[in-house]
Amino acid sequence: MNKTYNVLFLCAANSARSIFAEALLNREGAGRFVAYSAGSRPRGIIDPHALTLLKTLGFDTATLRSKSWEEFARPGAPEMDFVFTVCDETAGEACPVWPGAPVSVRWAIPDPVQAQGDEISRAFAFRESFRALETRIKIFIALSDEQLASITIKHALHDIHAAQPQTS
Repeated sequence: MNKTYNVLFLCAANSARSIFAEALLNREGAGRFVAYSAGSRPRGIIDPHALTLLKTLGFDTATLRSKSWEEFARPGAPEMDFVFTVCDETAGEACPVWPGAPVSVRWAIPDPVQAQGDEISRAFAFRESFRALETRIKIFIALSDEQLASITIKHALHDIHAAQPQTS
């Protein structure tokens, strides 16, 4: 099939979890997936702990930035195939209408920015959030094009059902 899938990762602040997911998918799924990240209320900066972890793990962070999800709802924005919400906060918010009606998935991951304690405890929280996303992303990219197409078709059929008034 040789399709390239566009994937958007959403989080409220777009400062850690969604940034991790964008970096991971772009590296692990290079050539097959193009990942983006955004936030409903972006902080405008990437959390320093998140940047440190990514750099320590050999990720290129030069193009990563904290940005609003509105960027991806505008005309001319890349059309997404999948939109993953990686925090509980964003999952309950009214999202923009995404061009192309992508498959939306919730992957709630604890927010490492909210971690309490000393630097070691905080660093551990960031590492755990990264690890959880890494595991899910590796499983996601292992799906065949046929499996991804099946998910997309099921999503479209669900949307058709949800859009129709219920009859008695």
